[in-house]
Amino acid sequence: MRVLVLQHIACEPPGVFEDVLLERGAELERVELDEGEALPGSLAGVDAIVAMGGPMSVNDEAEHPWLVAEKSLIAQAVRGGLPFWGSCLGVQLLASSLGAQVRQGAAPEVGVLPVHATADAAADPVFAGLSWPRPTLQWHQDTFDLPEGATLLATSPAYPHQAFRVGRVAYGVQFHVEIDAGMADEWAQVPAYIASADAVLGPGGLDRLLADFRASMGEMQADGRTLFSRWVDLWA
Repeated sequence: MRVLVLQHIACEPPGVFEDVLLERGAELERVELDEGEALPGSLAGVDAIVAMGGPMSVNDEAEHPWLVAEKSLIAQAVRGGLPFWGSCLGVQLLASSLGAQVRQGAAPEVGVLPVHATADAAADPVFAGLSWPRPTLQWHQDTFDLPEGATLLATSPAYPHQAFRVGRVAYGVQFHVEIDAGMADEWAQVPAYIASADAVLGPGGLDRLLADFRASMGEMQADGRTLFSRWVDLWA
């Protein structure tokens, strides 16, 4: 199977999600949009799309004009029934591409924080059966409205829209359960991520965040593998 991976910064690859895909023999076509790499001219032969995170907002089209084409491609893919998985910026791109508003939240949500399942998650083939709430890494300041016809699957006190499904095979999650220790250390060098951590956690907060992440990393990666594998099972 051929999977199109949309990246927006080098330090946010698919992590555990990529491990699952490679174990299943997938061929990954990686496009680093922030580096000027071009989207494919056609989705012919693409079996699924995975869109990852990044420090920009989906609304930063003046600064990052490639966002316009990316959102158009995602809308085309999802409306055509192509499997889609979006994480953090990726879920915001999914929402925006389907006509929902993305905007800055009241305050950044940063830290290892619990995410709760909604009632609809109990019947969802990807989210059902886990022992909610689950620990997740949160590192964002934007939120989104739900697109028309979406099913909300996960929530948190600060950011009620944490995960949703559109149709049968398009999923997005605001939280991170895919990263390893090396990726977290790289994120701690990104100015936009440092600024949001300092704003929320105060002096020394970044070190505490990284320590909390390492303490829960194994559990979060296991959840990431479970959720993503179930999604792949829906279409592979």
